[in-house]
Amino acid sequence: MRAAEGVAKRQGVPGKKLRGILKSLRGRWDLLLIFSIPLAWYILFQYVPLYGVQIAFRRFNPSAGILGSPWVGGLYFKQFFGSYYFWELIRNTLFLSLFQMLVGFPVPIALALLINEIRFKKFRKFLQNVTYIPHFLSLVVVVSMLGLFSNTGYGLFNKIGALFGGPPVDYMAKAEYFRPLYVFSTVWQMMGFNSVIYIAALSAIDPALYEAAIIDGASRWQKIIHISLPCILPTIIILFILRIGHIMELGFEKAYLMQNPINMETSELISTFIYKNGIQKGQFSYSAAVGTFNNLINFFLLVAANFISRKTLRTSLW
Repeated sequence: MRAAEGVAKRQGVPGKKLRGILKSLRGRWDLLLIFSIPLAWYILFQYVPLYGVQIAFRRFNPSAGILGSPWVGGLYFKQFFGSYYFWELIRNTLFLSLFQMLVGFPVPIALALLINEIRFKKFRKFLQNVTYIPHFLSLVVVVSMLGLFSNTGYGLFNKIGALFGGPPVDYMAKAEYFRPLYVFSTVWQMMGFNSVIYIAALSAIDPALYEAAIIDGASRWQKIIHISLPCILPTIIILFILRIGHIMELGFEKAYLMQNPINMETSELISTFIYKNGIQKGQFSYSAAVGTFNNLINFFLLVAANFISRKTLRTSLW
């Protein structure tokens, strides 16, 4: 830090600003110490592994190491682009992600608005806890529940269908039901957890705005439309941009657990393909190339969404 201050002194006026920043940081050493722990974790687990991205451009041999493996350039990318399953993987991943975003993104917002409008505190806390608890369920448990509910003999889904005269159906074994089961079970499991940040944003709204609206004769619905939603709109936009940046990123665990030979035409995603080829088959370079391509799509979508939001809505990540 003293060396930085010495450089600042030689740089004149800009150096004064730097000295002021360094002086303020020196007085906040406790906050810097707390911040250093997540920063070190982030560097260690998010940036250091980027060194291994070059595996996608090498014919990786574990015994020879990364640098000892021969360089092949874009060979594995060309292999993936020219494969017969390329467009199927892209279509399945993109369609499922868009379906999940279309259904799952508005639900936590609606839940947060509902909880915010409840005046009975005990019921409000009860509803928030009930919707939050499924987040702690293991994906194995959730998929097992889906299997039980889909059972043709005693499953809940078929019991409900029988009330309307529907025949028994094994929903887990039908390709056309994979996406609805995946999306709606994810929404049920995550809506309480995802609504927490919206509830926090709603709690920060000045109560005087609601009081003025009541004096003007605004109904509860009008207060939601003209006060609650506009006040949390920046939070919604930021989270939506972040969601766009993960549009091609679906965890393989749940999809892999729900997969079977019958529903493979809709359940095979890029993430499950990477797991099968990289971990099970040992095709490290090929799966690394597929993963790199997938991450590049997410990166460009994130930059594009942030640019459009900054130009149109004046709200962005940077």
